[in-house]
Parts: sequence; C-alpha cells; structure tokens
Amino acid sequence: MKLRYLLLAFAASCAATPALAQTETAPKETDAAKPAKPATQDVFSTGVAKGRDRLDSATSTSALKASEIEKLGPRPLGDILRTMPGLRVESAIGEGNANYTVRGLPLAAGGSKYMQLQEDGLPALEFGDFFNFGGDVFLRADFNLAAVESIRGGSASTFASDSPGGLINLISKTGDQPGGAVQVTRGLDYGENRIDADYGAKFSENLRFHVGGFYRWGEGPREIGFTGYRGGQIKFNVTRQFSNGYIRLNAKYLDDRSPTFAPYYFKLTGTDANPVIANLANFDIRSDSVLSPNISPVTTLDGKNQLHRFPVKDGMHPKSKSIGLEAQFDFGGWTISEKARFSKNSGDFLRVFANSADTVANFAASQGGAGATARYATGPKAGQLVPANANGNGLLALYYMAETRARSLDNFTNDLRATRVWGVGKGKLTMTAGVYKAIQTLNSEWLHSAIDVDVAGNGETAMVNIFNAAGVAQTQDGFYAYGRGRSSKFRRIFDVKYDVTAPYGSVNYHVGKVAIGGSLRYDIGKVRGSLYGADLGGRGTGLISYDVNGDGTLSVPERSVAWLPLSQPAPVNYDYGYLSYSAGINYRVAEPFSLFARYSKGGRANADKILFTPVVSTTDGSVANDSDKYDAVRQLEGGFKFRKGGANFNATAFLAHADDHNVLNGSANQTIRSYRAYGLEMEGGFRRGAFSITAGATYTKAKITEDKLDSTLTGKEPRHQPAWAFEATPQFETKHFTVGANVVGLTSSYAQDSNLLRMPGFTVVNAFLQVRPLPRVQLMLNANNLFDKIGFFEISQSTVPANGIGSGRAINGRTISGSLRYDF
Repeated sequence: MKLRYLLLAFAASCAATPALAQTETAPKETDAAKPAKPATQDVFSTGVAKGRDRLDSATSTSALKASEIEKLGPRPLGDILRTMPGLRVESAIGEGNANYTVRGLPLAAGGSKYMQLQEDGLPALEFGDFFNFGGDVFLRADFNLAAVESIRGGSASTFASDSPGGLINLISKTGDQPGGAVQVTRGLDYGENRIDADYGAKFSENLRFHVGGFYRWGEGPREIGFTGYRGGQIKFNVTRQFSNGYIRLNAKYLDDRSPTFAPYYFKLTGTDANPVIANLANFDIRSDSVLSPNISPVTTLDGKNQLHRFPVKDGMHPKSKSIGLEAQFDFGGWTISEKARFSKNSGDFLRVFANSADTVANFAASQGGAGATARYATGPKAGQLVPANANGNGLLALYYMAETRARSLDNFTNDLRATRVWGVGKGKLTMTAGVYKAIQTLNSEWLHSAIDVDVAGNGETAMVNIFNAAGVAQTQDGFYAYGRGRSSKFRRIFDVKYDVTAPYGSVNYHVGKVAIGGSLRYDIGKVRGSLYGADLGGRGTGLISYDVNGDGTLSVPERSVAWLPLSQPAPVNYDYGYLSYSAGINYRVAEPFSLFARYSKGGRANADKILFTPVVSTTDGSVANDSDKYDAVRQLEGGFKFRKGGANFNATAFLAHADDHNVLNGSANQTIRSYRAYGLEMEGGFRRGAFSITAGATYTKAKITEDKLDSTLTGKEPRHQPAWAFEATPQFETKHFTVGANVVGLTSSYAQDSNLLRMPGFTVVNAFLQVRPLPRVQLMLNANNLFDKIGFFEISQSTVPANGIGSGRAINGRTISGSLRYDF
C-alpha cells in the first residue's frame, strides 16, 4: 500500500504545481558535449559505439517513441514489443515472462535467451531466460518511458554481453523536456483501474530531474473472481549538467502483483494440417482462467522443508529496488562514459498449468479405479457429487501449481567506455575501448502441488475430491499431490552466482560515403554455487510421509510428499570464456539512401538451462566440454535504408546459424541443437498531412540442422516459427483528435518440433481514439483485440487428440479501456 499512497500523493502535487514546468527549459545532456544534429538525421544509440544517423550505420534498428506507445494503452511490455518490426514475441502469459526472439533464433523454452532486455543501456537481468523469471518480469512500461530502441544482430553481440541476437532498450525520460502528465485509466469491460503520472523540470540552471510511475488495481483482463492486479512502480532521476558533460543518478522501486495465465483447455478436432478450434461450454479460452477464489493456496513444503501455504492471489509478484549512476564527459578529445546500477530483485511467480483432462467418469477412474466418484471440495457445491455434465462440458482436470520463489535475483552491472574521433586523411576514425562487469545471483526455489478441478469459467473453478469405489478419498481437500504429481520431480533450489567480465573495443572509419568498422568482445565468466534436489540423482526418492492437515492420519497424497535433501547439495564450479566479433560496411549512396552489409559472431553463456542436466557434474560442479558452456550465433546480414521527406523504408536480408542448450516442456526434456534460419526484415513509414502509417514484416525460414539427443528431429522446422510476422499502424491525426489502429499478425506454425499439428496463424486489431476537447486535456479509448479473435501462441499437443480436448496459451479477448489525461 505504501507505493499506492506515494504515487497518489505525487500525482496530486503534480496537478497542483504545473507552473514550474511551464516556465523553465532544460538542455539535453548532449547539448554541452556534442554539436547539434541536423533535423534530417535520425540518431540511434543502442548497441553501437557512438550514436549516429541510421543511414550511416551498418545495423538493422527500430525505435518506438513514447507518444506512439501511449496510443496502445496500458499494456504489458510484451504486447507493446510485438508491434516493433523484426521481433517475435509470444505474450499472453500476463504482465511479464513473455518469450522474445528474432530472425528465427531458437525459442525452445521461455524468456529471452538471445536478445537482452535493457533499461537505460544496462540489462534488467544478465540472463533474460531464467526459469519463470525473464527480464521483463522486472520491467514496466509507463509514463517514464521516452522510447524503446531495438537493434537486431550486428554490433549487439559486441556492445553487450549475452546478446548475440540483439538488444531491446527501454530509455527513460530525464527531464530535458519540462512538464508532465497525470492519467486515470479504467477498464470499461474488464477489471482494471490505473493511475499514471510523471513530471520533469529544473531545480536550477544546470540541475534537472524527472519522476514518474503508476499504480493499478483490479481483476485483470480475464475472469478470475478476485483482485489480481495490485501494485506499481516509481522511478526518479536527477541530472547535473556541466560544460563538458553530465552526471545522472537514478532509482527505481517496483512492487507489482498481477495474475499469470497458462495453457487452458479448448476443443481441438479436425486434422493436424487443418485443426478445428472452439471454446468448451462455459469456458472461453479468450477470457476465462483456472484461477478463482475457490482455489486453495499452494500447499507444499517450502525450501526449508516446512509446511507453507502460498496464496494464489499473489500471482506474479516481483520486487525490485535499484540505484544507478550514469555519466559522460569529454576530456582532451576523449568521450568517457560510465553506467552502473545495482538492483535488489526478488519475488514470487505462480503458474497453474494444465496436465490432463477427461470426462468426469474417466477422470475419476484414472485416479480412483473402476467405480470411482468425484465430489466438489471447495466452492458453493462443496461436498456434492460432480454431475456427468458439470458446467455443460462434463470435464475434470488435473493442474500443476508451480510456485517459483526468487529469494535473490540481485544484479550489479557496470559499463565503462572511452571513445575518441580522429581526423585521418579525408575521413574520421572512431575508436572505442571499454570494460563491462556484471554479477548476477540466482537463488530460487521450485515448489509444486497438484490439484483436481472442474473446467468452469467466470472465475468459478472449484477443486474436486476423488473417492474410490469403497469411498476412500484418493485426494485431500482437492489436492491430488503435494508435489508435481506424486514425485519429487523438479523440486529444486538454485543458489548460484555468475561473475562476468568483458573487455571490448571497436574501430570505425568514415570517409565520404563509406563507413567501415569492426568490434571485438571477450566474455570471461565464473560460475559458483550449489544445487539442491532429489532429481540430481543419488539423493533418495525425495518423498516422505507428512501429515499436511494435522489430523493425525495419512491420506493417500500425504504418503508421498515432495521434500528437498538439504544436507546433500551438488556443487556448481566452472569458468567459461568466449570471443564475439562483428564487422560491417555502410555505403551512403545518396543523401536519402544507403546500403550495408555485416557479419557477426556472438555468444550466450548457458545459465540455468544446463543446471540439473548431465552437462554439469554433480560431484565437483565442473563442465567437461567448453562447447556446453555457451552457445554461439553467427549472422550474415545486408540491406538498404531509404529516408526522404515523409517516407522511409528499410529492408534487411539475413542468414543465421545458432547453437542451443535448452530444456523443453517445463524442463522435462534436455535439448542440444543447431539451427539455421534465413529471411527478410522490412519496415517503413509514410506521412502525408494528417495521415500516417508505419508497418513492418519479417519472413523467416528456419530448421533444426542437428538435434544431438533426438536424431528424428534433425531437419524439422522449429515449433512456433511462423513464416511471416507483420504489423501496421495507420492513423489520422489532427489538432483535436487522433484515430487509428495497430494490426499485428503471424502465419501458421507447428505446435511442436515433430511437425505434425499445425497451429493456426492469427491477426489482431487494436484500435485507439484520442480526443483533445480542451488544451492539455485528452480523452482516450483503447480496444485491444477489437474483433475478439482467438489466437494461440502455444498448443501443448503434437497432434489432434483422440478425445478432442486440447490445451494452449491463447491471446486475451477484447478489452476496452478509457483514459482521461491532463498535461502540464
């Protein structure tokens, strides 16, 4: 509640003191350190040695400004990034933990393995694909955001660690544009209430600040029957300008709770090549959820083997406190820049995901044998028999409750670099040298339970007990097991620290129409720590008898309770090192047109995806083969860029080869693979008068070139890889109103690597209307998924099932919000 009151007070004070913002102007930090840029230039700074016009840079880049982001409404970061050209984003899981990739690079598991998510040029987490805690879990889009920049391939591999595929950088406002805004948003057909506010101004002639944040509460975009959203963030920075540079301090406090959504059940019939998808009776895959007030807390033994109950309402609950320093100064022809940040990160992540479903009779028999029956364990019908036609669909289901606790995901990063430009001949030689340091902790617990439920929408899911023919309960209060099934599988503790040091440098020579350059980086990593879990082998079954409800007797689930062998840790103790490099050439054919080509090789250290696998010795913690310690990505790209007047168009052809150590299906199956992908990225924009449009499309053809553990998959197309992904945003803007739509879509892809079931493609239209009836006042209406389409990012089955019941993670249905904004 502290954050809510703090933000409310801040918003009120902003609204009461607009005069300060109107009467002062603040120079940008670049005003003193660099000459002004011509208005025709479009400067890009992420993942490069020195910010320069895109037409003079041999890179493939995109940017999304705050004014365009705001038109999309208050949405999860993954949904916003889906609108950027070249990126492939699988969202719909909730506020964070979406999946990100680019150019056909593997998306075998979750998170963002090959693309690093940054905030103001430093990573949110060093590794963006930690199990259940991707980098976006600790990032939020609000009024603090000035722009989002992305670089795909190219020098991303050498100007950041563990980012061979590219970078996504969220850039914060710094008060260089005085003023601010307060906005109140309410869901008109779903449960969300939100307050956003920000304010920037000058303390004095050379001292400025910016502060902003949001707070929200409500049920969320799906029917869950309780308050799923509660929390927000606040960010602050202060900048001191000097004659030769600037220094900036920044801070962030995030404490946000939101529901998470996983694969749910639907009708899946037809053929593998042409599946037929429909909702079950009384369960809409677009708007319903297994979450409900009738679901008991996750009851399990915790990381200390003590009984604990984790409320379902906690959902995804990240906490982050960070403080940082940024500075840039010119000395004797050198530009010295320094960025440092420490973030104290922790939190909980609850996922309730589907395992199996069947008719009431078949489901009961699968757990209790012939003649078994089912009775409601919770909800208004507790104690009653579950009828054969329950909820009109007649189904019961087994769900796993995965409670992941991040005791510490603390992250320290420091990036120090020096750049100098020399006049050499008729051109300019730019040289950069730097050193990067990162310390990333991973202290997390994996805890599980398993529950039996009915398949009911409208936030009314109830837990169910199963009884055998003799009337003996096979479950307890709706719990089938106090683990992931009646086993110790995936009950784990990770307690590991990653220490990364990376020197890097680059050289670029620009003469006339030609710019040619290259860069190198060498990453050195030390990995130390301990692992706990019976599935490490040689540590017993990981199961004990435990009287969970304290009634003095042991029920069937209580005879197989998962626990952790805390006295038998396995060490983690290995070092790694890898070289990354990139070289490119850019030819400015004419003022509006340039050509470029680039070849890059980058690496990505394998973090938790090789832990609890045979790759890491459970005896001494070593990794025998250097090739298992990191994965390499090699990319060849070339293209052209055009910009003239109100039109621009960029196209990049690419060929990528990648290695991948990963795990699939909730870490059940280890994979060691090589991939190849080629294709074409295109993006452009056009403006004439009040009308404008931006658009992008990516064609990708990918395949698994070698699967070292399952040769039958060699030559297959990777799952979830559409041939085409596209987006477009047409809009019409006048002084008094803006109307437009963002259209995002993708074509079909295979549900699994076996290449049997074809997952249908889909297109979503998100419409917006802004009306400005008075100066500084704006009313906004947003409709996400305007036509209420069904679309899937994930289907669990590899083929159409005989019983016609599938499970998958679908996009949210239509949600409409209204906002009132006041600028000052």
